[in-house]
Amino acid sequence: MNFRRGRASDIPEINLIPLIDVLLVIIIFLMLTTTYAKFSGLEINLPTADASKQTETPNEISVGLTAAGQVLVNKVPLSTASVQTISEALRRAAGDTKEPLIVINADAKANYQSVVDIMQAAQTAGYPRISFATQSPP
Repeated sequence: MNFRRGRASDIPEINLIPLIDVLLVIIIFLMLTTTYAKFSGLEINLPTADASKQTETPNEISVGLTAAGQVLVNKVPLSTASVQTISEALRRAAGDTKEPLIVINADAKANYQSVVDIMQAAQTAGYPRISFATQSPP
C-alpha cells in the first residue's frame, strides 16, 4: 500500500528574506548605538569660567606657570622647576599659615608635566588644597 502515490515530495528550503531583514535591523541598531571617537586628533582647550572673581584671601598662594616652563610662586620666579625647589618655595610662602590654598595659574600652552610637578610639590609640602585658575571667555 503506497499512500504517497501521485504526490511529489516537497523539497525543504530556507527562506532568506526574513534572515536578511533581521540582520539589517541589527546592523542599523549597531550603527546608531556605536560611538565613534577620534583619539589621535584629540584637541583640549583649557576651561573657562563665568563666575565672578572672588576677593583674595590671605591664606592663598599663587603659583604661576609660563608657557616656557618657568615657575613663579607669589610672582617670585624660581631658579629651577624641580619638585623639591617648588615645595621649598611653597613652604616659605606659606610661613605660619595652616593649610593654605594653592592656586595654579598655568598658561594654556604650558607643559602638562610641569602642572603635575606643581601638584606633587604641593603634596610634598603637605598642602592638599589645590585649585586651578581659569579665565573668562572673551
